[in-house]
Amino acid sequence: MGPVSLYCTDGRDARSGLRRRRPQTGVALSIPNLITLGRILLVPVIVWAIASGAMWVAFVLFLSAGLSDAVDGFLAKRFNMTSELGAYLDPLADKALLVSIYLTLGVNHLVPRWLVILVVSRDILIVGGVMLSWLIGSPLKIRPLLVSKLNTVAQIAFACVVLGSLGFSIPVDTLEAVLMGLVAVLTLLSVAAYVAEWMRHMNSATAKQ
Repeated sequence: MGPVSLYCTDGRDARSGLRRRRPQTGVALSIPNLITLGRILLVPVIVWAIASGAMWVAFVLFLSAGLSDAVDGFLAKRFNMTSELGAYLDPLADKALLVSIYLTLGVNHLVPRWLVILVVSRDILIVGGVMLSWLIGSPLKIRPLLVSKLNTVAQIAFACVVLGSLGFSIPVDTLEAVLMGLVAVLTLLSVAAYVAEWMRHMNSATAKQ
């Protein structure tokens, strides 16, 4: 007689009678993924609110979008709802939200254009580096660095302060100036960190050939 299988055909452990936990598929639309999709759908509404001068509406929606980022991350980790789809959607939602908001604020002369150019150029540089690595057959998986996470928090905080100040007529010039400087510094540090990471990856790939 051959070895007895430890598992029943329905996926339960033959000795304990407990059903095994199946890994989640990468394309499941879990609650965190739905929250992330909702954040993406909020982008055009927030842009419309800023362009229409409804700053308090833009502030409330943008704050809600920022909080949803923390909520979906908490749910994904706390209840084991992480997925491959979420790994792609979450940074996409963050980039779409922040780039769109900063561009809209810049076009309407509500924030300095040099800051908008700096923020947008960083994301273009990162995306361009990833695409180039794929084109030359050495794909680079971008992992979130600490400086990048701090940069995202600073960008969200600055945009919230600007929208809140405009929406509720609260003068916070000093706070805006501090956050603006923080965003600029963290953006430059983030660019330097990703460029260094990209160069290490490309040098390692060349050495293996």
